[in-house]
Amino acid sequence: MLSTDERQLLKLISQAKEPVAPSDFFHTIHPPNFDANAGEDDPTREAWTELQLGLYGAMLRLHDLGLIRVVVPADGANPDRMEATPQGISALD
Repeated sequence: MLSTDERQLLKLISQAKEPVAPSDFFHTIHPPNFDANAGEDDPTREAWTELQLGLYGAMLRLHDLGLIRVVVPADGANPDRMEATPQGISALD
């Protein structure tokens, strides 16, 4: 069973017309919800940061489950670009 974040991330990756960096969708799933001038120790900013880190975990789990795959490996300047696998697309049904 996929978590809400995993399902949302998988859906966005599967809808992309070309391989994408999953992290490009992190702000779509959990947009910043704090004042831009908030300090790093602001509780709202800290909670949002935890959500962003959780999305990295969701990405890793999707990869470990074989639901997404690396198509273009990271090159030091750009992150891995991924796509949904046939199993990933089926998991959304």
